Amino acid sequence: MAKTEKTSIGRRGFLKHAAVLVATAQVGRGNASAQNSPTPAAYEDWLALTREEVLEPGLPIIDPHHHLWDVPQRMPQRYLLEQLAADTKGHNVRQTVFIECGSMYRADGPEEFRVVGETEFVQGTAAESASGRYGDLRAAAGIVGAADLRLGDRVAAVLEAQIAASRQRFRGIRHRAAWAEPGVLPGGSVTAPLPGVPSVQQHLLLDTGFRRGFAYLRTYGLTFEGWVYHTQIGELTNLARAFPDTTIIFNHLGGPIGVGTYAGRRDEVFAAWKPMVAELAGCPNVVAKVGGIQMIVNGYGWHERKQPPTSDELLRANRDWYLYMIDHFGPSRCMFESNFPVDRLSCSYTALWNQFKKLTKDFSAAERSAMFHDTAMRVYRLPLH
Repeated sequence: MAKTEKTSIGRRGFLKHAAVLVATAQVGRGNASAQNSPTPAAYEDWLALTREEVLEPGLPIIDPHHHLWDVPQRMPQRYLLEQLAADTKGHNVRQTVFIECGSMYRADGPEEFRVVGETEFVQGTAAESASGRYGDLRAAAGIVGAADLRLGDRVAAVLEAQIAASRQRFRGIRHRAAWAEPGVLPGGSVTAPLPGVPSVQQHLLLDTGFRRGFAYLRTYGLTFEGWVYHTQIGELTNLARAFPDTTIIFNHLGGPIGVGTYAGRRDEVFAAWKPMVAELAGCPNVVAKVGGIQMIVNGYGWHERKQPPTSDELLRANRDWYLYMIDHFGPSRCMFESNFPVDRLSCSYTALWNQFKKLTKDFSAAERSAMFHDTAMRVYRLPLH
């Protein structure tokens, strides 16, 4: 049972800052100054206000979507192996998959190769985790990095460098495509990218140059992470049909927007989202991550409350979205995700995964195993651990 505590920790600065950072769903150095960042202590104190026991602590989990960074302009400012291990404690998280987030890029060298620095950094983190220092957790057993697929034929050398940086763990590419018309999202739809970060542009997935580079994913046996907003799901479907031999992983339920011009229109967004998801699910090369909708851009406003939500509150808000995904993709093509630490601005890791466990209590053991563990292990070609 959840235990909710009340205290006053002065989070007004945190809430305002976090909303600006996350509503754009982008990475950039110019978002805010470090001196205006909320104090980590205030944020951690707030997150600790709602506590609950871990349900089914023995259930094996692979978390297929999280990030690692150490950047003063982001919130939380630091999220490395130590923080990930602390969050996963209690749940039986066997392995994780790191997803690119513009972290630790090379400071020099050819711009298109600077993204390889992120893979080099995460490869070291994975090796540290594999030492057993943090228990049975094997963090970043799979690594998904970045590459500017608009490079066309020239992207082949970047993909080869990414693979060389982590031959045993590198699994795929994410070139973020989440784009919104100017004025739709608070703070704008995109921010100025870091040097070497593949930029986001309108109709990226339909771009001829992008698709020329995308074709190399099949050549190198790599997957593609499809991160779009709900208004762009049709473009991801078009891409999946054009490249039926490349596995595409549908991120964050297609990013249903709930802020800015979409604030207060959740039922309308859900109604428009459903047929687009059903059409995408008709592509057998697409698998889906179920989760990642506790971001501020999704509009639930959890971060504005006096205390974080419990797993029951999360489930009430998310159940219909999750079940629609599972109904259309099927458990064998679904995997639950944390999207931490981005979703950590809204809830704890314990409550998030307790929600998934409660959601699936009436599913068969095989179906639950698929969504919590097996689908991720198959799609990302992870070793049994």
